[in-house]
Amino acid sequence: MTVSKAQQKAVHKYVKANYDRVELTLPKGKKDIIKAHAEARGESVNAFIGRAIDETMARDKGGEAK
Repeated sequence: MTVSKAQQKAVHKYVKANYDRVELTLPKGKKDIIKAHAEARGESVNAFIGRAIDETMARDKGGEAK
């Protein structure tokens, strides 16, 4: 399915307005390991990293993940 320039622009505008971006630097090969781990659990890399952060933060403060 081809996405028009207008659709791309609209998505970019929405993402910019509603999400924060974080750049992550990893040792060579680590991204592939993370990707394989996430895919084995039916998750995207982004979803896996977000879940890992949420669970770690909840554990660190003794609460539950959101």
